Amino acid sequence: MDRGWLTPNVKTLSGVSFLQDAASELLYPILPIFLTTTLGAPVAVVGIVEGIAEGVAAVTKLVAGRLGDTRARRPLIAVGYGLAAVGKVLIALAVVWPVVLAGRAVDRVGKGIRGAPRDALLMVGADPSARGRIFGFHRAADTAGAVVGPAVGLGLYELLGHQVRPLLVIAVIPAVLSVLLIRAVHEDTGPAPGRAAVRRRTRPARAPIARPTALPPRLRSLIITLGVFGLVNFPDALLLLRASQLGLSLGGVISAYILYNTVYALAAYPLGAISDRVPRHLVFATGLGFFAVGYLGLGLVHSPGWVFLLLPLYGFFAAATDGVGKAWIADLAPADRTSGAQGLYQAVTGGAVLVAGTWAGLAWNATGTVPLLISGTAAAALAAVMVAVGGRFTPARDA
Repeated sequence: MDRGWLTPNVKTLSGVSFLQDAASELLYPILPIFLTTTLGAPVAVVGIVEGIAEGVAAVTKLVAGRLGDTRARRPLIAVGYGLAAVGKVLIALAVVWPVVLAGRAVDRVGKGIRGAPRDALLMVGADPSARGRIFGFHRAADTAGAVVGPAVGLGLYELLGHQVRPLLVIAVIPAVLSVLLIRAVHEDTGPAPGRAAVRRRTRPARAPIARPTALPPRLRSLIITLGVFGLVNFPDALLLLRASQLGLSLGGVISAYILYNTVYALAAYPLGAISDRVPRHLVFATGLGFFAVGYLGLGLVHSPGWVFLLLPLYGFFAAATDGVGKAWIADLAPADRTSGAQGLYQAVTGGAVLVAGTWAGLAWNATGTVPLLISGTAAAALAAVMVAVGGRFTPARDA
């Protein structure tokens, strides 16, 4: 099997994401219960906290994406992962829910700073025809961390007598390790089209600044389309809250979340590779179909056992859309706007999640079924639309 696409940067950045996600996802499934049970926050706060956190990340992604086209990217990535570690420290120290909000905001600012420059560096020295495989492999490694993190958390939760706060402290360790690994990331510091040369010892010669290439209308239309879907894609924390409301214990919630991430990790690379061979909009539409099944199912069932089927099925949604969406954006982005295009895409979709988290949190009823049914129905309709018109956004493949 030809693995020329598996460059040192792809391996290193995948390792960085694995460690950081292990830290983040050790926390994520326990945060809704930590907020509502330990800190006494109302349910609406769960959606609002996650929505605001994603909204903060969205604004940061837009700025960082533009910087990534004109500045050295590795320092941006290091700052981003460093802030994520700081955010986890704040959460570990929280005794009131606004501190959790502050920690999540700092964490998400870090994510916003690192995301687009990292996605651009994944393609350094890589074969453009393998974008789906590259982003799929990265998402698989990232999500493998989301399997290991909760699994470790569940084991420690049992060993530590069902105490939650020690888990928040332990999550800081892999976050710090991910920052240290960034030293191994390679960045070409020579001149690139539309990008300022990065000099370490000498000041570059004064030259006219090239105007960045405008993003093609087709790319902008795609970003808007995917942003519309984001308006019904509320944070997964609310899905975990629904699982808890159905009667699952904290251990059960974490176990179901591990299954979800296992499916996501195992399916991300194959689906990314498939999207290199068939139109990406069809793979993305398939993911929307799994989203609809997961949301509608969780909104309609009354037995907690269903969570162990529906959350793993929902994992196919993430596997078919996350890396595939980034590869799709990279297909359409000009060579000198790869970071900026990723930043704009992630900013728009992150801002939409802010709106989704807010409305879903406020509309959450005693069982949480209303937002789930609304979003699931909307996703099913969007999947049909994507099959019908998504080809307009798909560029012709190289022979």
